[in-house]
Amino acid sequence: MLAFSVPMLIGNIFQQLYNLADSVIVGQLIGSDALAAIGATGSITFFFFALCNGIGSAGGIITSHFFGEGNADKVKNCIVNTAFIMIVFPLVIGAIAFFSAGPILVFLKTPESILADATGYMKIMCLNLFLVSAYNFVSSMLRALGDSKTPLYFLIFSCFLNVILDIIFVYNLKMGVIGAGLATLISTILCSILCLLFAFKTNPYFQMKKRDIRLNQEILWKCIKLGVPLSMQFSMIAISCMALQRVVNNFGPIAVAAFTATSRVEQVIHQPYQTLGAALSTYSGQNFGAKKKDRLIDGYRKAMLMMTVFTIVMIPLIQLFGHGITRLFVKDSEVIEMGAFALKISSYFYIFLGLIYMVRGVLNGVGDALFSLVNGVTEVIGRFTVPFILTTIPAIGVWGIWWSVGIVWFMSGATAYLRYIFVKRRI
Repeated sequence: MLAFSVPMLIGNIFQQLYNLADSVIVGQLIGSDALAAIGATGSITFFFFALCNGIGSAGGIITSHFFGEGNADKVKNCIVNTAFIMIVFPLVIGAIAFFSAGPILVFLKTPESILADATGYMKIMCLNLFLVSAYNFVSSMLRALGDSKTPLYFLIFSCFLNVILDIIFVYNLKMGVIGAGLATLISTILCSILCLLFAFKTNPYFQMKKRDIRLNQEILWKCIKLGVPLSMQFSMIAISCMALQRVVNNFGPIAVAAFTATSRVEQVIHQPYQTLGAALSTYSGQNFGAKKKDRLIDGYRKAMLMMTVFTIVMIPLIQLFGHGITRLFVKDSEVIEMGAFALKISSYFYIFLGLIYMVRGVLNGVGDALFSLVNGVTEVIGRFTVPFILTTIPAIGVWGIWWSVGIVWFMSGATAYLRYIFVKRRI
């Protein structure tokens, strides 16, 4: 499982470097307001991406079940049916997101000084939605078939291209935040097309015959039955993040910039947890399909051990080097001080973040659709209540933003673990 996870981890980190490159280059070369403009769009674009990626993740999980059963025909047909969904869904969602970008940012009380840049950047990310969904579709299918390396190679190339284009558009051509968005868009186009072409050329499961290319109501229903709760889970988390973003926006551009910097760092922290959870989901799905319960549970225990070791390593690193990490994103001393202290607060709760991903990996792998809904509702309740309460306490103030992040991780982790205990008895 660890060997399977490492290429995925490297790939996920490079995928996050898209956002990190935009944030670092824009924050260093333009300033904290430009960094805040990019950060103000994060939770909104996450919402629209989440609606699409839930369906794609479901297709990967169901494919892993058929792969575990050794049913090649259904594997191919599942790839086809998931592809159909992942063409229609992102195009519709992307169009809605593009035309609603401005009003949503206004509703979230985005500071006037960064509103124009934030709107332009978000519209480019909406155009990018279909391309990212295409890449995620191919990579999730290849992982379900035991190949976590192929998407990585194209992603690394695309990431380096994104950094080069960022520098050209932002620094040389002085295109500002819009240039950073265009760099990401162009890089994603190449990554998606090349990865898809390579999969069709080299992977036997992508080499279809005419009988494989047909809609299958049973498989479509399975994808929708599992994918809708997953999309709801991801989208509810995104909605809760938008609620938190609105609280952050009330504290002005400095707080928005600091929150953007800490969010980018935490996105990297998420990656080992998320990767291990995705590997555990594939592992669980294959063993669930093969009816090997003991191996499934043993995989969960090993994953929990690896997660705990990573957490023990990361907490002191964040505590000691928070200032240096935040300084990568921006030169403003006020933003750096706020971001460094904020990272210390949230690092106390990393163990609960890891717990969420480990349990999610197992339960998604065995097709527990109800868990996605329960966990999503828990996070929404936490995000809508905890930050509003904490930030109104004078002794806590703006720091309530980051305390609330950790507390919500605790709430979601505890709920997820209780659900795992219940489901384990019924596997």
